[in-house]
Amino acid sequence: MTEKFNETAGFVPADRIATLGVSEILQIGARAGALKRAGRPMIILGAGEPDFDTPEHVKEAASAAMALGQTKYTALDGTPELKAAIAEKFRRENGVVYGPAEITVAAGAKQILFNAFMASLNPGDEVIIPTPCWTSYFDIVQIAGGVPVAVPCDGAQGFRLSAEDLAAAITPRTRWVLLNSPSNPTGAAYAEADYRPLLEVLLGRPQIWLMVDDMYEHIVYDGFRFVTPAALEPRLKDRILTVNGVSKAYAMTGWRIGYAGGPEALIKAMAVVQSQSTSCPSSISQAGALAALTGPQDYLAERAASFQKRRDMVVGALNAIPGISCRVPEGAFYTFASCAGVIGKTTPSGRVIDSDRAFCAWLLEEADVAMVPGAAFGLSPYFRISYATSEAELRSALDRITAACAGLAG
Repeated sequence: MTEKFNETAGFVPADRIATLGVSEILQIGARAGALKRAGRPMIILGAGEPDFDTPEHVKEAASAAMALGQTKYTALDGTPELKAAIAEKFRRENGVVYGPAEITVAAGAKQILFNAFMASLNPGDEVIIPTPCWTSYFDIVQIAGGVPVAVPCDGAQGFRLSAEDLAAAITPRTRWVLLNSPSNPTGAAYAEADYRPLLEVLLGRPQIWLMVDDMYEHIVYDGFRFVTPAALEPRLKDRILTVNGVSKAYAMTGWRIGYAGGPEALIKAMAVVQSQSTSCPSSISQAGALAALTGPQDYLAERAASFQKRRDMVVGALNAIPGISCRVPEGAFYTFASCAGVIGKTTPSGRVIDSDRAFCAWLLEEADVAMVPGAAFGLSPYFRISYATSEAELRSALDRITAACAGLAG
């Protein structure tokens, strides 16, 4: 659910955005923030943002870049130095070789997706998107003139797309398949064995391209081995766009740097789109991203271990609540728990919990805990918790959720 435009003062929005609006995640965050400013002891578990600070060596590199006068326009889609660092990252960590002309840098991974869809979709072209998914995927496809095709993937299948469901969703208008691993909102990840059947389906359909969002690559648990499709199936590499960025792993959300590797023809087309929108990303942010990718990497595993500890605490507490069940995610910093067992129950004030949205709204207003309902991501009845916050806040929030649910009747 998004907040739609109101036609006031004679303004009528363009058809491409008339049915879209600000994401439900941001709406919930704004409501929770207002209550917190009003003095309520609100705990907000909605933000998809690490609570760690940007590493000091990254900040220092940005400061040095400013001192050296690196404050002008850069090359349209990334400095040569940053592109070289990204190419080395793909080679070193993913086993994929991209040349400079096959790499693009933009103001966040969201702009990478926007550029790619604007550059490739004609009106009516379809993009297959497993749900639940990050809320922006659908809206970006629609703005670009495409048709998002949701393929529900529930907890019973690990929130992962199956080859059978993929094949069934393909039509003559299918242009892209979009996969995210580890996933926002579920934390589910695709191992090599999960990817292989999907890639087999795509091998026989040369008109379909694959976009993979690897943003949470470094936040995986329990020895999970991250893989990316371009490395697994070289025969598909010329139809794959591998999207990543520095926001999550390096705690650089505000720096707004995303990047991708893909076929040169697609990268050139994406540059055309970017040239007429934002032009180059921030020169200072690019200097910081260069330091992030070429500097020390050991702290990434330390931060992932911290997230894993929080994951275990959240999953354990949620599964102890009658009516709530939570799958153990392989990565990212989210849990996506089912609240099916509380649907139909009644609150102490007589309110019936008839949906995941009602469940989250009730906890927001009565327990001062802000979460995001699964409906916002395309699958009910679930809710997402971001555990990218302190253990103390998480414990307090889980205690409140537990106590509130204990008061439900029916």
